[in-house]
Amino acid sequence: MADSNDWNNKIIEEFRANAGKLGGQFEGAPVLLLHTKGAKSGAERVNPMMYQAVDGGYAVFASYAGAPKNPAWFHNLVAHPDVEIEIGSETVHARARVTEGSERSDIWERQKSAYPGFADYEAKTDRVIPVVVLEPAS
Repeated sequence: MADSNDWNNKIIEEFRANAGKLGGQFEGAPVLLLHTKGAKSGAERVNPMMYQAVDGGYAVFASYAGAPKNPAWFHNLVAHPDVEIEIGSETVHARARVTEGSERSDIWERQKSAYPGFADYEAKTDRVIPVVVLEPAS
């Protein structure tokens, strides 16, 4: 697990040092930092992830690279839907909402079209990959 945390920490540091701009495999990709509370621990967690701008917010994808289970951050969002997101140099308070039906499929299809790696993740798993919309709180 330390390797994953180290990798995330390097991305977080680069993100913050460059107002949200990343190089390497994420160069030019829309990436945000999602702050959640641990579902059990209540501890703050920060995860970098790709997003898609949608009407009224930002969609994120619990793909977990096609693993058979959802990522921990998804369980955190379900337990504690009030979150913060960092986009560029701005921090926004938001509320997470898991999408369903045509809303989910429309967003998911656009993501797979724009970033085919997401189609690869879908092919690796039997689960339906959750699509979560983060709606800025007023």
